[in-house]
Amino acid sequence: KLNDAKFCVATSSGTSALLTSLGALGVGPGDEVIVPPYTFMATVTVVLLHYAMPVFVDSDRETFLMDPRKLEQAITDRTAAIIPVHIGGAVADMDSILAIAKKRNVRVIGDACQAHLAQWRNRSAGSWGTSACYSFQLSKNLCSGEGGAILTNDEDMADKCHAFHNCCRRRNRSSGKTTYQGGRNTNVRMTEFQGALLLSQMEGVEERARIRSENAQYLTSMLREIPGIIPAKMYEGCTRNAYHIYMFRYQPEHFANLPRHKFIRALSAEGIPCSGGYGPLNKVDFIRDALHSRPYLRVYGKEAIEKWAERNECPENDKLCSEAVWFMQNMFLGPRSDMDEIAAAIRKIQAHAPALAAKA
Repeated sequence: KLNDAKFCVATSSGTSALLTSLGALGVGPGDEVIVPPYTFMATVTVVLLHYAMPVFVDSDRETFLMDPRKLEQAITDRTAAIIPVHIGGAVADMDSILAIAKKRNVRVIGDACQAHLAQWRNRSAGSWGTSACYSFQLSKNLCSGEGGAILTNDEDMADKCHAFHNCCRRRNRSSGKTTYQGGRNTNVRMTEFQGALLLSQMEGVEERARIRSENAQYLTSMLREIPGIIPAKMYEGCTRNAYHIYMFRYQPEHFANLPRHKFIRALSAEGIPCSGGYGPLNKVDFIRDALHSRPYLRVYGKEAIEKWAERNECPENDKLCSEAVWFMQNMFLGPRSDMDEIAAAIRKIQAHAPALAAKA
């Protein structure tokens, strides 16, 4: 109801929600799935588990999201799905992505694992595309230790997701007799205990989202005034950011060339928890090792595997990964004075940057 979706399939994790969505579409060996390089590994892990080929579309550095201007050129006759990721809680450019997907007849699976209650054009991120996948892992804005959900307005998709995640059992069993549908399947159901934990938190979910949003917007108004600090932009259609992660780009030339790792260390010393975020996902070893495994070499051939790295270069994302700084969502649940302290700490570091840069 909160997410304007007719159907929900509750799963054991956000990863299994993505795995199930691809399974419901019949994605398998020989297929390609388009993903962004700035995301958690699960977005790609699920593609590899179906023995499909991950194809990366470079990031838009200003938004940290998939660059829709580079999407269509990545689509081939093997493309089975596009997974835009609403990273940090900001919604990807769904107008552009869905228009391209419709033109090329490709399904769109939204990775909304970090985007609880986020909206595109005043509609939930969970109501766009074929389905949208959520995570309730420990760090999430709504959490149960682990857990996930698939939202969709497509009844056929809901039926197929339910069957895939529940040992081929049909969703509707009015007769009381167990009936089966589908082929490949698994068991990744949400447990009753996870569901109880989530239900206990529902009463305050809107209020917590409001507090995060107000604090994040206030912090942005201050950080925009600090040279060298560039808060992530939102696309015009993103009418609500979930702010699971508050992301900005750090430019060392405005801080006496203080390296990012020293900036992060200095912020932490001021009592401001932060991190450098993701590295370039298209360059991690586990993808390379998977693609050079016997099954992939058999399905795709050595030539295609050897050309994969060149095909999937993402130079803008490489730059983004060297600039990004993150604050996590729990930092935005306190009073507005916490935001003042963050901005003051960054200004203090900038004032003392020459001395900090000179230290070992």
